[in-house]
Amino acid sequence: MAKTKNKVIILLVLAALIALVPLFALKGAEFGGSDDAGSQVISEITGTDYQPWFTPVMETWIGGELPGEIESLLFCVQTGIGVGILFFFLGRFVERTKNENEKKKKGIGQSASV
Repeated sequence: MAKTKNKVIILLVLAALIALVPLFALKGAEFGGSDDAGSQVISEITGTDYQPWFTPVMETWIGGELPGEIESLLFCVQTGIGVGILFFFLGRFVERTKNENEKKKKGIGQSASV
């Protein structure tokens, strides 16, 4: 039990270091997303005449740009739903395999005793 607790603490500290070290090691660096990089490349290629094909649906509904916190929240909710669906089916497959193995063991045991 103590070994497991120590491993969990070490892994949590390691995860925190992985997240925080780049912030301090790369002072003054800009962390931008792929959307920003794509927009800059399009501007370089086409110049200033570029007009987007459409506006985002959520921005149309609220009449402005979404705050960054809301965008992050929606992304996290989307990720949570996807992970939930993925692991639901993985759990089903694991349980199906366990049930099949138990049936095989019971079948072998019953045929030997008859």
